[in-house]
Amino acid sequence: MNIKITADSTCDLSPRLVEENGIQIVPLYVTKEGKSYRDGVEIVPQDIFDYVAAGNDPCKTAAVSVGDYADIFASLSREYDAVIHLNISAELSSCYQNACIAAEEFGNVYPVDTRNLSTGSGHVVLEAARLVREGLSAPEIVERLNEYVQKVEASFLIDKLEYLKKGGRCSSLAALGANLLSLKPCIEVVDGKMQVGKKYRGKFGACLVSYVKERLADRDDLQEDLIFVTHTPCDEGVVEMVEETVRAQGKFKTLERTSAGCTVSSHCGPNTLGILFVRK
Repeated sequence: MNIKITADSTCDLSPRLVEENGIQIVPLYVTKEGKSYRDGVEIVPQDIFDYVAAGNDPCKTAAVSVGDYADIFASLSREYDAVIHLNISAELSSCYQNACIAAEEFGNVYPVDTRNLSTGSGHVVLEAARLVREGLSAPEIVERLNEYVQKVEASFLIDKLEYLKKGGRCSSLAALGANLLSLKPCIEVVDGKMQVGKKYRGKFGACLVSYVKERLADRDDLQEDLIFVTHTPCDEGVVEMVEETVRAQGKFKTLERTSAGCTVSSHCGPNTLGILFVRK
């Protein structure tokens, strides 16, 4: 079958990986000063950081509309035998619901809820592309992906809570307490939802090293083909230190560094870094 893989822009895959795997990205929207911009096309994370640094509240993100999905699916469903679209978790956005509504108009479009975000979703997108290359049918791929999404392990460590505070996702008191105590919360994706995990204390770089070691050490349940190090702007030395810590574990054949897109950036701010991998 001639199958096209599409994905929400929230998958945070690098342009190289998108091109190599023939993936079409569907941008979400970012609202700044009352105007909507297409994620990664008309606005990039640095635009958001500059806007907030000027004293404004963080930008808002908005789902892809039913109409946008319908337009994309209409074009691709004529060109391909099937279209498989990978969505950010339905617990975090209405994208999946909108994609399902749009897909009802076509008999060969298959939305899949990745139950994740960022390169957690990116893992699922790449697995979909791999299954296409293996020659599986669209229904077979969807069935495999619905099993695969349960194995993805995604988390991020956040340096400061300012963006979460400004976005109303944590209180000013909690943010103040975290900053005074030098606490760095780990945000985990569990059952498609974001939740706060362990809180690390100390300098960001040292906390990241502890976070990586605790996530990877003494694990024999990991798929070893690929791990993502995905981050908003961080000191280059800190990112390299994280990569060295990951490689020292000796578990992964490939480490891919990617930049977090507008969704993670608008909610978490600079100095946010995560490792994202898949269990057996």
